[in-house]
Amino acid sequence: VVTLEPCAHHGRTPPCTRALLDAGVARVVHAGADPNPKAAGGADVLRAAGVDVASGVLARDVERGPLRAWLHFARTGRPHVTWKYASSLDGRVAAADGTSRWISSPESRAEVHELRAKVDAVLVGTGTVLADDPALTARRTGRRQDGTRRPLRVVVGKSDLPAGARVLDDEAETMHLRTRDPDVVLGALAARGVVDVLLEGGPTLAGAFAAAGRVDQVIAYLAPKFLGGGPPALRDAGVSTVTGAVALVVEQVSMCGPDVRVSAAVPPGAER
Repeated sequence: VVTLEPCAHHGRTPPCTRALLDAGVARVVHAGADPNPKAAGGADVLRAAGVDVASGVLARDVERGPLRAWLHFARTGRPHVTWKYASSLDGRVAAADGTSRWISSPESRAEVHELRAKVDAVLVGTGTVLADDPALTARRTGRRQDGTRRPLRVVVGKSDLPAGARVLDDEAETMHLRTRDPDVVLGALAARGVVDVLLEGGPTLAGAFAAAGRVDQVIAYLAPKFLGGGPPALRDAGVSTVTGAVALVVEQVSMCGPDVRVSAAVPPGAER
């Protein structure tokens, strides 16, 4: 029982199909086909050899599970982008005076560190660095992750980073890309082998990625508060009318401490 169909090509290792046939395996159950054309076709090879193969079992769970980012990368050549933000219930990420710490709860902030520990890169704009001086590291939470994962820290924008900024410390590697083009950013990250990106930038950077169709998943932490003013979570996303709204599929709604956590994604096949 496997997630992807067994591969039928010789890459760094021999074909999985050959190993299964040599072992005398009589039945194989898998969720999805391999999106890599060079590796695909293993299910047909096994069937031709007399193996009972069941395809598509729990395929949706695999698409939304740990292989989500890898499958996206294999199909598009681009890193998978999850936009994470925290806001008040009226959609504000900061108050009218600019203060933003802390809108979300300690439980939500701890979960964000767990998210960082699972991705390849954490991405913000220079505006966030100048305003908040974040470290963008995955700290210990006392739960599942042990604090040893150090995702690449990526800062986007043409402004110089101030000396002494926490994002320039030696806790993890930092990459400064002097561009505002989401495709240039993702191309540079793909060239480094980055598959899974957590976008934590402010409203302007998030809007640029949304307008370019480069937000694949959204994780929102909604705090039970009203601010009544201040910047919205998203700016200039390329939407001018309701009919042009970006449609997402809500995958999960849960509580994280006092906050509501909403996970939504671009529908399968709707990627640009």
